Amino acid sequence: MVIRIIGAIIVIWLAFTLIGVVFKVLGTLLVVAAVATLGVAAYGAIKGRSHRQIR
Repeated sequence: MVIRIIGAIIVIWLAFTLIGVVFKVLGTLLVVAAVATLGVAAYGAIKGRSHRQIR
């Protein structure tokens, strides 16, 4: 009975650890994606200038 309780605690601890790692990685990827999106938008705004008029 005690071994089942210890096993359940270990499984729950591993699950929370895995969830924490997943959220940390997703947060890092979100920041990287935001910076890359802003960089591409800025590059497009600088290089995409045209002197055509909208009619």
